[in-house]
Amino acid sequence: MQRHRTVAVCLGETMAQVTPADGEGLERSRELRLAVAGAESTVAQYLADLGHGAAWVSRVGDDPFGRRIVAAVASRGVDVSGVRTDAQAPTGVYFKDPGPDGTRVHYYRSGSAASRMSAADADLVDLTGARLLHLTGITPALSEGCAALVRTLLDRAHDAGTLVSFDVNYRPALWGSRDEAANMLDGLARRADLVLVGRDEAEALWSTPTADDVRDHLAPRGTLVVKDGSIGATEFTDGAREFVAAPAVDVVEAVGAGDAFAAGYLGGVLSGATARERLALGHRLAGRTLRSIEDYVPAVAPAPEGT
Repeated sequence: MQRHRTVAVCLGETMAQVTPADGEGLERSRELRLAVAGAESTVAQYLADLGHGAAWVSRVGDDPFGRRIVAAVASRGVDVSGVRTDAQAPTGVYFKDPGPDGTRVHYYRSGSAASRMSAADADLVDLTGARLLHLTGITPALSEGCAALVRTLLDRAHDAGTLVSFDVNYRPALWGSRDEAANMLDGLARRADLVLVGRDEAEALWSTPTADDVRDHLAPRGTLVVKDGSIGATEFTDGAREFVAAPAVDVVEAVGAGDAFAAGYLGGVLSGATARERLALGHRLAGRTLRSIEDYVPAVAPAPEGT
């Protein structure tokens, strides 16, 4: 696959993903399937699918999972030269457990190679010529070192004139308390140029029940996108407000749809699309994931809206 000049850099942990092959719960399934999943590498892969040069930066363990992950992400045309192998820590693993009330996720990532990243790893992030640095709220939840890395990268990106996108991606199980998460994610979001957040997670964190309440709370320095599940997504930028309804989708599983939306939206930003076009592209990529049990469903560039 042809690799384009890097215009987007994505940093964060990617794990080996174990899923029941037959769609049954983990207690009953007789066959498990191994895949690769991580919010930031998923965004990088989708951006590469859309024709944008993307790089993924992280750490993995010196184990078969780590090698499999790096090879899989690289096979999609993503630059993985910023991924380092840690011989002292394992690659994280997580299990999907589908059930009648939705899919539960079980993480085994404590002490993982990626959680050992620190501000020193900022030197692995080459922003030369990059237009976008994509971060999420998952990374600072992994460790103090990871939180310091995110703060350092925010400073470096602003100094370099690189746009910073931040997907809040609140994962309660990774935080000591809701208040800890609310304070840290609030502070990081306010420093980003472009913030993506689910309306439900914003309400859980900051008691902001509507998209307008989220805008009033964060008072974003640039662009804010509030996703509201099957209802739609709202963009606030330069005093303007744009809403695009989500198309109807027969949902198989929701895990990964938020990352697909972020990738589609950011792909629109990199292409110079209008607010309506980039929101619509986010919905279209999210729809691909919603129809699948996979977190990442290889995409080709969708035809322009209306064709």
